[in-house]
Amino acid sequence: MNSLGIDKDPKDTRVVVAMSGGVDSSVAAALLHEQGYDVVGVTLQLYDYGEAVAKSKTCCAGQDIYDAKKVADKCGFPHYVLNYESNFRESVIDDFADSYIKGETPIPCVKCNQTVKFRDLLEVAHDLGADCMATGHYIKRVVNDDGVAELHRAHDHGKDQSYFLFATTQEQLDFLRFPLGGWSKDKTRGEAERLGLLTADKPDSQDICFVPHGDYAKVVKKIRPDAEKPGKIMHIDGREVGDHNGIIHYTIGQRKGLGIGGGVSENNEPLYVIRIDPVNNAVIVGPKDALARNVIQIEQCNWLESVPEDGLNIDLKFRSVMKPVSAKVMGGANGAAEIHLDNPQYGISPGQAAVCYTGDRVLGGGWIKETRSL
Repeated sequence: MNSLGIDKDPKDTRVVVAMSGGVDSSVAAALLHEQGYDVVGVTLQLYDYGEAVAKSKTCCAGQDIYDAKKVADKCGFPHYVLNYESNFRESVIDDFADSYIKGETPIPCVKCNQTVKFRDLLEVAHDLGADCMATGHYIKRVVNDDGVAELHRAHDHGKDQSYFLFATTQEQLDFLRFPLGGWSKDKTRGEAERLGLLTADKPDSQDICFVPHGDYAKVVKKIRPDAEKPGKIMHIDGREVGDHNGIIHYTIGQRKGLGIGGGVSENNEPLYVIRIDPVNNAVIVGPKDALARNVIQIEQCNWLESVPEDGLNIDLKFRSVMKPVSAKVMGGANGAAEIHLDNPQYGISPGQAAVCYTGDRVLGGGWIKETRSL
């Protein structure tokens, strides 16, 4: 059994490595090649959508593709670039825009992993005769005593990407490998320097790849020109307190930039976006207490562990950077489930993911449909 858990000699084990052009996937590919595996690098060419994106270097485009190719050339393994522009637009970018129009706050990186990377790219890996596919994600694949692959948070919780990979199915997990799951970012950069990779000092991307400078509203308007419709800002007590120039500019829990003058609340206490009403094109605001929710309904669930109808105690994340909170998840019909939080939480937005854990193990999760308080 080799280091990837495959009963073959490394030289006879073909590994397709998803290469984004960053330091993480570069190191994953270079290390596997150094260890004697039959490595094939693949980069998906996504695209710059319209003027809003064309002025920015995006993930898997331009310089990133060049960097991935240079790494492959230096190490001496083949590298292919596949044009997946139409897939990316349909599965990720169009969905992103439509989600904002519905008053949600989407996570396109999860959609990209769920569709283009872990669906389409895995098909390519199989077509290339691969024994497995590796990525540079910071997450661990752990095989339990029963021989079943489990998904676990990365050793470095500060870099852990498990929240973005909750939709990974068991079939996909059986085929995937994550060489960097037990590493810190510093170790990765150190290995990149040792291997002489040109990506060693390449900065991490901070923005959504197709949203330059974080201006998501500009991208949404470019994709859906009718998205920016003026409307009213309403207080939860029914008062009209201001005007907005499109619900796409607002997210649940937002405090700054509401465009509301003083004197609306008692003692000028700050107001927050409590709810977005796409049917009436209204933004509903109120005090922070009105944000508190202890029930989350999720849909399109993916589970790596069965969830009983009477419930399972879990640790929950409904934002990528938050610390997990205690909750109980109850399975439902048609891919839905309901989560009851032990303590009310604030700023839970439809369109985000609710990811369930037991300790460091990822159980799965789903997309937040709505929230309420009991």
